[in-house]
Amino acid sequence: MSFSPTTFAGQTFAVVGLGRNGLPAALALRALGADLVAWDDSVAAREQAAAAGVTVAQPAMDALTALVLSPGIPHARPAAHPLAAAALAEGVPILSDADLLFRAVRRNNSRARFAGITGTNGKSTTTALLAHIVATAGLPVAAGGNLGTPALALPLLPDSGVYVLEMSSYMLERLASLRFDVAALLNLSADHLDRHGDMFGYAAAKKEIFERQEAGDLSIVGIDDDFCRDIAWRLRPRGPRVVTISADGDANVSAPGGVLRDAGGTICDLAAAPTLPGAHNAQNAAAAAALALGLGITRAAIARGIASYPGLPHRQENVGTVDGIAFVNDSKATNADSTARALVCYPKVVWIAGGQAKAGGIASLAPLLPHVAHAFLIGRDSPLLAATLAQHGVPYTEVGTLEAATRAAFAAAQAGAANTVLLSPACASWDQFTGFDQRGDRFRALVQDLGPKGAA
Repeated sequence: MSFSPTTFAGQTFAVVGLGRNGLPAALALRALGADLVAWDDSVAAREQAAAAGVTVAQPAMDALTALVLSPGIPHARPAAHPLAAAALAEGVPILSDADLLFRAVRRNNSRARFAGITGTNGKSTTTALLAHIVATAGLPVAAGGNLGTPALALPLLPDSGVYVLEMSSYMLERLASLRFDVAALLNLSADHLDRHGDMFGYAAAKKEIFERQEAGDLSIVGIDDDFCRDIAWRLRPRGPRVVTISADGDANVSAPGGVLRDAGGTICDLAAAPTLPGAHNAQNAAAAAALALGLGITRAAIARGIASYPGLPHRQENVGTVDGIAFVNDSKATNADSTARALVCYPKVVWIAGGQAKAGGIASLAPLLPHVAHAFLIGRDSPLLAATLAQHGVPYTEVGTLEAATRAAFAAAQAGAANTVLLSPACASWDQFTGFDQRGDRFRALVQDLGPKGAA
């Protein structure tokens, strides 16, 4: 199956932002028959798009069907991009490419189902895990969105297929048509507050994943934090069925003692899933199981999928063992809450942290700091992290770079501080890297180069 080249014929779109998401969206819209103009404030990005045959120019708003704005470009807070402001002034819809994928699928007469996953932490793992379970069950599946393949670059699936989309708050606030047959909100903690104003604005964006759902659809909500518990309670009077999930609490699907279960009994023992360590992954597994059950997948297929899940890079990824020291790449941990989920998994670690701190820094990690034998701090906000560590009597060294931190952490571990070196920065990476993935890749390469034995 393939999309018709006339799917969007007669419609005119402007794509603004030509990076990882935007350029694939522009190329896909052109292939789907749309009239297209694209723009990026970067000269290099414009040249790359032009070389790919995309018309590059600032759009005239009065001619547009919609403006497709890359997720990272704001249309409101902290300040609207000028082209977004112009679109809003002219009443031009600002859409996510995920919304256009849904429209394209339906215009090509496919009834493939859509599964959406959001939350502050765990959404990438849950997205990848659900896609793996769906594939294990023998159904056609395509996964992407905020994770991996951009939405509009996904293929056309048949009626039996399932699109599994990771949805960021930035994508969710730009939906008009997309309806998720099954949708999950995993958790909420402070993140992206500069974009959404405060936690209430952030929560409002996340709740968009449940909009447009109908009777027969499924709304899945984690209840391990106060914000989500309140959202679950408020969703109950609506038509779609609400299913609650928890790592080990009183929920419809949970994993007390590491055993995943629902009202029907045991689904699987998570001890058989080595790539899903810790309570946070128990919640991820509960969410994936609830989503899969909502899609009609059998309990046996869910158990097989969870047990065979290969894991994702940069999420508590064991990147090697050198001289008996295990090195764990958790570069995806770009906030303190995510790092907490890693620290709790290890009795003692040599910790590498730092970068661009989020609101609150690492203050919330105080109860877990006894797990840290020594911290090596990198990046712009290492002094902020150092102040918190000093307040709690945690030994630390500000070393500046990941290269220096990896060498120093290895030496400290060899001296007996701990047998695990954990890169879990609790900070964004933009001060020194192009993204958390580049940071994690660099750490993996540094581990490979540590000694003559290499990383086992």
